[in-house]
Amino acid sequence: MQTEYAAARVPPLIDVVVPACNHADSLSTLLGALPYRILRSVVVVDRGSTDRTAEVARDAGALVLREPNGGYGAACLRAQAHFSGLPRVPDIIVFVAADRPAAAAAIPALVEPIAERGMELVLGIESGRRRLGEQLVTRLIDTVYRHRWSGVGPVRAVRFPALIALGMSDRSDGWDVEMLVRAVRLGLSCDEVALPLDEDREAKPIGRAILHILRHATTR
Repeated sequence: MQTEYAAARVPPLIDVVVPACNHADSLSTLLGALPYRILRSVVVVDRGSTDRTAEVARDAGALVLREPNGGYGAACLRAQAHFSGLPRVPDIIVFVAADRPAAAAAIPALVEPIAERGMELVLGIESGRRRLGEQLVTRLIDTVYRHRWSGVGPVRAVRFPALIALGMSDRSDGWDVEMLVRAVRLGLSCDEVALPLDEDREAKPIGRAILHILRHATTR
């Protein structure tokens, strides 16, 4: 019995993915604040940067992958393929956009619901007022799927088997919303945690997000 309990308490294998494009300044801050004691690795996917993004990542000890032909989603899919090819895949992947350095300190809170309560997807929600586009997306998801997300931020933790089961395909800025819609349709157990606000965060276009919401609503 004691052996079974000890096995159940083995810390999960956690990897962090940071898609980045010309984010050398914010990336340096983010990488410096990560809780490395609980992480196996940090992978920065360089989306064709022309600044020092890749150099900053390597200097911080991160593995740098390159994905110059695609958007944010392509970078996330590149990292997923990398982990799928490892001898041991991660238990949990944490996705953090390079312009969200304040989220680094919240990673333990993001993975806790997965490691301790069996959640499959945990979304990090920044404090502060939601942009109009984000409000529209969350309301539309609620209307179509009867699931109320508080936001659509790019910071989230997900069990690796759940990520594979989602069958993600978007290679552009609709990747974040595609994940939320597919998670609801698949019936994943989901949670949210509060994140500190990054004032300089970039807003993403909502066209692809709305496309995913409506497209998945018409498929069975």
